[in-house]
Amino acid sequence: MSKIDKIEELQNILKKDKTDFQIRRQLAVLLLDCNFPEEALQHFLYLSKVFTDDSGIFYNLGITYEKLKNQDKAIENYNKAIELAPEEVDAYYNLGLVYADKKMYETAVECFERVLAKDNNDSNSYFSIGLCYFKERKLDGAKYYFQRTVDLNDDDIYAHFYLGNILKEQGDNKGAREKFKKVLEISPDYSWAYFNLASIDYEEGNLKNAIENLQKTIEYNPKDIEAYKIYTKILIVSKNYDTAENIMEQALENCEGEGDLYYFMAQVQKLKNNKEKYVQYMNNALKYNSTLTVSPKLVKKELDKFLS
Repeated sequence: MSKIDKIEELQNILKKDKTDFQIRRQLAVLLLDCNFPEEALQHFLYLSKVFTDDSGIFYNLGITYEKLKNQDKAIENYNKAIELAPEEVDAYYNLGLVYADKKMYETAVECFERVLAKDNNDSNSYFSIGLCYFKERKLDGAKYYFQRTVDLNDDDIYAHFYLGNILKEQGDNKGAREKFKKVLEISPDYSWAYFNLASIDYEEGNLKNAIENLQKTIEYNPKDIEAYKIYTKILIVSKNYDTAENIMEQALENCEGEGDLYYFMAQVQKLKNNKEKYVQYMNNALKYNSTLTVSPKLVKKELDKFLS
């Protein structure tokens, strides 16, 4: 029996006996699991009025409100679950995630630390603390907690990935490269790891490897704008303008409406002495100026100078 069929079966039972609380709870959990939070909410609210001291109901209400993007109500219900069952750590962990989402990182860390006080080997809590510190730009603290994460779970690709980012930012390209390669060992299609390897290669002047990693980036994420931009820069330096044009055509096909890409294509056309196309793409860059990282004033000034 499919989950949808099971939902229908439970609903039919409940129609016959609205006071069958076990069936109502089972239905509510199944609705939540099948991503019907609005329907699940009505049943959990009903149950919460009957079983006022049941921590599980309030915990599930917290999850339901999270899915409905009502963070304040989620916090309220997770706290109620904690009040009723302070020894259960799941509500603390979820509460921490809500606070982190609200950018209340210090409070979030306190929640994750409560989990670790109960279970010092909870890799998810170490990772979540690391992520809070990373977002607060406390990189040494973030590095410590991400490392604790991988010590406990070496298959956590996100912890390895963030460690790689921190090491790269701190100037340790060798260490960063090892981490990004580790990510690809675990998940060979993780495009951001290829992109970051390409960035290191580009920074170090290893253009052949940079191109290989950029090609992999685009293969797994055809909408990676920065990958197209770096790739085009390399091709321009190599005076490989025809390939640069092909790459930019691919970029514009996959990322329509990106001002930066139109600007880059314009530069390629200028180098190829395609004056009409240069003007066309510069005008498109100005049309989509909200996605330009170059000042629209400078772009217009450049175009006016060309046309004068």
